[in-house]
Amino acid sequence: MSIQQKFKKEVTIRFAGDSGDGIQLTGSQFTNTTALTGNDLSTFPDYPAEIRAPAGTVHGVSGFQIHFGSKAIYTPGDTCDVLIVMNAAALKANLQSLKSGGIIIANTDGFGKKDLSLAKYDPTATPLQDAKNSGYTVIEIDVTKMTRESLKETGLPPKDVDRCKNMFVLGVVYWLYSRPMESTIKFLNKKFSTKPIIAEANIKALKDGYTFGIATEIFSERYSVEAAPIDPGTYRNITGNDAVALAITAVANKSDLPVFLGSYPITPASDILHSLSRLKHFGVTTYQAEDEIAAITAAIGASFGGSLGVTTSSGPGIALKTESIALATMLELPLLIVNVQRAGPSTGLPTKTEQADLLQAFYGRAGECPIAILAASSPADCFDITYEACRIAVEHMIPVMLLTDGYIANGAEPWKLPKADELKPVTFQYQKPRENGQDKPSFRPYVRDENQVRPWAIPGTKGLMHRVGGLEKEHETGNISYDPDNHQMMITFREQKRDNIARFIPDQSMDEGGDSGKLLVIGWGSTYGSIKSAVYEAIEEGYEVSYTHLRYLSPFPKNLGDMLNRFDRILVPEINSGQLVKILRDQFLVPAEGYNRVRGVPFTVAELKDKIIEMCTS
Repeated sequence: MSIQQKFKKEVTIRFAGDSGDGIQLTGSQFTNTTALTGNDLSTFPDYPAEIRAPAGTVHGVSGFQIHFGSKAIYTPGDTCDVLIVMNAAALKANLQSLKSGGIIIANTDGFGKKDLSLAKYDPTATPLQDAKNSGYTVIEIDVTKMTRESLKETGLPPKDVDRCKNMFVLGVVYWLYSRPMESTIKFLNKKFSTKPIIAEANIKALKDGYTFGIATEIFSERYSVEAAPIDPGTYRNITGNDAVALAITAVANKSDLPVFLGSYPITPASDILHSLSRLKHFGVTTYQAEDEIAAITAAIGASFGGSLGVTTSSGPGIALKTESIALATMLELPLLIVNVQRAGPSTGLPTKTEQADLLQAFYGRAGECPIAILAASSPADCFDITYEACRIAVEHMIPVMLLTDGYIANGAEPWKLPKADELKPVTFQYQKPRENGQDKPSFRPYVRDENQVRPWAIPGTKGLMHRVGGLEKEHETGNISYDPDNHQMMITFREQKRDNIARFIPDQSMDEGGDSGKLLVIGWGSTYGSIKSAVYEAIEEGYEVSYTHLRYLSPFPKNLGDMLNRFDRILVPEINSGQLVKILRDQFLVPAEGYNRVRGVPFTVAELKDKIIEMCTS
């Protein structure tokens, strides 16, 4: 039987199986290979919420979706063209994600009676046959048997042989989508450099999977996806957490400013700590603290000592850091707080995404406690916005909260490496030593410049002795003060300092559409790709809609109010119950309307497009 070679502009593939099936590794390797072939891409790793959910159950299913193409890609795809499932639970959990008429590649060894029972299928169910009857193309491969046959001469125990199943599947998919194997072979040799037998087994399974694709007659078509047109430059595939770590390191090197990370591991922020701990030779010190409070107070101590203090966490950890964030605000020291948001409240859904910490960032502290707030829009944008957050923290002597989320943190996309001379300088100056004498006044740590910024006075510097602490400071001297008028003055100064940042950030610009009209869609954070795609499609179909995306949230860009008032209606999609929409109504008195979902997953392009069309036609 001859196999037809077809060219596709874009494809979405979803790998799914038990956590022990190596799904995330398989997906990340396919992603890296796809990036190297020049396709634009976006990924969505979908981890089970329980660390050790029972194998074979729906709760234990791990998924990885990748959307790639020969055009600009902004989302991991609403639905997939191909669903690869290692067992019955994976099919049950993900079938609704497959396009009508899509392809299922199934490991038949994972569909026995026990597998059906664990997945809560009826004992008489035939899920693969049912999928065929529903119009799906089902490719049945006994991956377990084929892998064991491939590796029977290796002498490895059966448990180690079965761990190579994911590489056999990856080889099949590489063949199906005309992907090279070289980068994965190189990866396996490096990963198992101390266990060459394991490396050889995985590589043989990979190659035999590829050969199976060539030799079998179960595929009628093979696909190619050409490289996307992109700006020339050096690119790498990057996740949001890695981009945050690289940006923090870039600040340390560009500015010769020492950086200190105090962090306590928490899903999904832990990888920032892991990445930075490997970069200590670039002027970054990392400290894994015993708890969240110790982590942030250590970072504040580092800032007091002349470093840029950084702390990373997620919503539950940010709650524990609240009092210390207020301390840094009172001390007026530079501090970067990275909040990789996840679904809450409390421990909530640890591995699922959400945008529900915005009001916490704005208001979640005692007293009048203004901080700057920025938000990343994509994995690659995490580098730029983290670098900018560090710059603002240092140059304005203020705590800055950077909001990402689980979707951005673990998702990946191609990132064009910037050149060092393209990065803005991060300017800072420690207060110079001074001689104290009877004819000279004592050092005044809260004397401010024209932007209300106080000097950065390093302890131990001659003549710069001053008080620190959480009690209110007397204007200029920094001494403890209970004077009501002084308190009013200092509250005003701290708020003015935060608001003055608006003079040093770009004006808000339009991502899609005209500068005025019937409907403006405004977003923030990880909704960027879904909204951009939905608005673009609506414009292509003739609807009058525009789109702008916020990266600076506190303060807002100074022209935002004027922009909002040029539209008849405003739509604010958020993965929460309506938070930015409340702030916009409050600050700009505009009748903004929310579109809110709290399901632990990103918006689909289709649902946003439907809402946009509804508002444009009503």
